[in-house]
Amino acid sequence: MTSLLSESEIQERVGQLSGWTLKDQQLQSVMTFKDFVAAIGFVNQLVEPAEAAGHHPDIEISYNKVTINLTTHDAGGLTEKDFSLAQTISDLP
Repeated sequence: MTSLLSESEIQERVGQLSGWTLKDQQLQSVMTFKDFVAAIGFVNQLVEPAEAAGHHPDIEISYNKVTINLTTHDAGGLTEKDFSLAQTISDLP
């Protein structure tokens, strides 16, 4: 099982991520696109890296807005896996 990060580690790491915040003990990013098709296109780009990492985000789509939440459910909180995938998502075109 993956180890939970301490509160200080979480605070330090979230400060290094652009566009991500802590909400309800999860990493969250809300992204707005020009339209629904662009939002879906972005979500489709998440599939390969999430599968490769074996870590899957919770995703909400509302027309042109995509909300991504990351937590390691089986560990019961935030782990390195969450921050790694958040960075990967942030680096998508």
